[in-house]
Amino acid sequence: MDRDIEVYECLSGEDRERFWLKLREYFRRDIFPGEESCYHCSDEYKNNIENLRRRRFDPARYLFFRRGGEEIGLALTVVYASEDGKQFILEFCVYPEQRGGGTGTDCAGALLDWGRENGAKFAELNCGDERRERFWSRLGFVRNGIDAHGEPLMLLPPQEDAPMTVGLANGIEEFWALELSFFAAVGETPPDSMGRSRMIGAMSAGRVAFITVKRLNRPIGLCSVSRCFSSFTCWDMGVLDDFYIEPAFRGKGAARLLVEKAAEYCRKQGMQSLAVTCSDVDLELYRALGFTTRLGTNLTMPLPYES
Repeated sequence: MDRDIEVYECLSGEDRERFWLKLREYFRRDIFPGEESCYHCSDEYKNNIENLRRRRFDPARYLFFRRGGEEIGLALTVVYASEDGKQFILEFCVYPEQRGGGTGTDCAGALLDWGRENGAKFAELNCGDERRERFWSRLGFVRNGIDAHGEPLMLLPPQEDAPMTVGLANGIEEFWALELSFFAAVGETPPDSMGRSRMIGAMSAGRVAFITVKRLNRPIGLCSVSRCFSSFTCWDMGVLDDFYIEPAFRGKGAARLLVEKAAEYCRKQGMQSLAVTCSDVDLELYRALGFTTRLGTNLTMPLPYES
């Protein structure tokens, strides 16, 4: 695919300064045209990336693409070889005079090959516009939720299987990106800072527990269990919510692991049953996961908060 594209890492100070010169040109020309103040062109942004480059494990890498000895583009990337093998592509650019004829695809393919040679098992990037999404989808990337800052993500799924583990979340940061992805998937407004604080308070009080499923050490799925008293059975029961699996990892058993862990949690907490509210579209999914008893239809009356 790469048609003799060379990936050259910038190791000397001179190469790194040239990299930043070309990267800032890219930001001003392609990403933030006409903006007088650009954070990505600031010394603060450069210092943050430089700190990533200098760290001992999984440093940021500055790369140039060359073809026939001519520099034709650049990339900024991190391979988390010490974790789950993710290659995160922060920036990718083919110079304007080199675009067309498949050069962008060739450079991207060379970048992914370079990542695999340096320990990458899969790749991920932020993708906020349709043009960029179309480009990366041609290389096998799929939309895969959003990150903790609300930015859309695309992921090139790993080809090999890896063990999955499930357990109670250790804190809100562990699952916050999944929570935001869940709200985006169902078309609802995500919690604001006040909502996040209330969620943390409910977790601390034991009124809700969040469960995550991880592939290696990457959280890929989430659900919550809220405790409530049922006057119908005169027992406490659990209510399953926030049920979300990253699209790239669906169909691999993560959903069943989450439901089984939620049921186990309910039993240990003395809850008699576990209930879920779902749309008709998801009815067969939840039946297959063990929710076999249907009790009417759940309706909600919104009660606007009044101070």
